Amino acid sequence: MQSRKDLERARELLGEDPAYTCAFVRGKEQFTSAQRGVAPLLALADEGKTLEGFSCADRVVGRAAALLYAFLGAKEVYGEVLSASAEEIFKAQKIAYGYGVFTQSIVNRQGTGPCPMEEATEGIFEPLKGLCAIRVRLRAMRTGQNGQGAKS
Repeated sequence: MQSRKDLERARELLGEDPAYTCAFVRGKEQFTSAQRGVAPLLALADEGKTLEGFSCADRVVGRAAALLYAFLGAKEVYGEVLSASAEEIFKAQKIAYGYGVFTQSIVNRQGTGPCPMEEATEGIFEPLKGLCAIRVRLRAMRTGQNGQGAKS
């Protein structure tokens, strides 16, 4: 079965270099990225590319990444670490998935709180809305705003 081979190859590629954060395989097509977080998935979206028919392996898959994988049309996704909210998205979008470690939540890179992309996409189930929420949060982070709106 080609799909199983593609997913196995994606996982192999991910393991070939610790710098790789994700790998994508569809038959003889394969590519990897060393960009962190959701950056490689956003880059694909920005370039107008899709992951239709691709089997994907990723280091960490939370809700934000799951929404992006759904937006890009990934066939299946393996996360070395997969969150409960990512699982929720994959089930809702009927995307096959697997994982090495299952966790309730994804934390930020400092380990001091929730991942900002997870916060930005909390409660979102529609991939396009997720993409928009991620872009808004990234823009706010780049300009030094908290991206959560004013509090009274």
